[in-house]
Amino acid sequence: MSKITDLQEQIIKANIDVAYISDPMTIGYLTGFYEEPLERVMALLIFPDAQPFFFTPALEVEAAKGAGWSGDIYGYLDHEDPFAIIAEHVKERVAHPAKWGIEESHLTVDRLLHLKGQFPDAKFTTNLTPTIERMRLIKSPDEIEKLNQAGKWADFMLEEGFKNLAIGRSEQEIATNLEYALKKHGIMHTSFDTLVQAGAHAAEPHGATSSNQVQNNELVLFDLGCMVKGYASDVSRTVAVGQLNTKQKDIYQVCLEAQLSAQDAAHPGITAEELDAVARDVITKAGYGEYFIHRLGHGLGMSDHEFPSIMAGNKLVLQPGMCFSIEPGIYIPGVAGVRIEDCVHITANGCEPFTHTSKELKTFNL
Repeated sequence: MSKITDLQEQIIKANIDVAYISDPMTIGYLTGFYEEPLERVMALLIFPDAQPFFFTPALEVEAAKGAGWSGDIYGYLDHEDPFAIIAEHVKERVAHPAKWGIEESHLTVDRLLHLKGQFPDAKFTTNLTPTIERMRLIKSPDEIEKLNQAGKWADFMLEEGFKNLAIGRSEQEIATNLEYALKKHGIMHTSFDTLVQAGAHAAEPHGATSSNQVQNNELVLFDLGCMVKGYASDVSRTVAVGQLNTKQKDIYQVCLEAQLSAQDAAHPGITAEELDAVARDVITKAGYGEYFIHRLGHGLGMSDHEFPSIMAGNKLVLQPGMCFSIEPGIYIPGVAGVRIEDCVHITANGCEPFTHTSKELKTFNL
């Protein structure tokens, strides 16, 4: 329970009586057990000087024990009031808990009101989200290794995607085939919905994989990842089908220069906003600044999007063990979209990527 002990130290400093942890991802980080409870209530309650307890739907109790949770665990049935049961076990440890810490980024208003109903005189004003984000910010060697494994399988997904490129084949079919190949190897979950976008469709950075078909002489964008041992991968590559025109080639080369420049610049001591500026300056000087419409990167770990954001205005100084994406993009509506991405971890004197598929422009003559 070393991670829980670390959090206990923080709640002692904040003079908190109870920490109510509700985000399943945080619970997984602290306990080793991850499960989405859907509409049911699941929480981890931590106290400054009493044993924590895990509260979960009854149908998850045995799975939580099997994942290694050895502390107190209480389950509830669907017809029972979960917050009344939580209150009962809290009062066994703290008779009058006055100050609560919560994850403001996760706890819903409805559930907060239920807690307030059980403890009407308590204050629920201490936000633990920044504390937990900082705890998860620096990855351990074990976490780095899991991210490397997830990255290896993301490279495999790209290889399978490239194999499935064909004129007239839909984005959906390509994505389905590469995911099937992944699952045949026992990797059952992608870290997000696999994105395949062909031609002008790739100019929509968050456009979903669709029935749009691959055509000759266009760019095809892949953005994908998977979950391995509870850790995520995330990688993007853009490839050519047939012969590109001068504009398409230029967009690709500018985006590649921006990505490589930023990855080379990532090291301890540079700030997040300075790193964003490295890539953004390359794209702006080439005349495509208005088409780079998102931050350079986001954190990576148990989730494919977590703290920190690599963007303008973030003065966070990068340190060894921080993990994040470097993914500049150029999106010209009606023309083409290019994104090139590796996720990296900061080392003692630079950074190392989790994915290794070549970023030189691949051309498939189909």
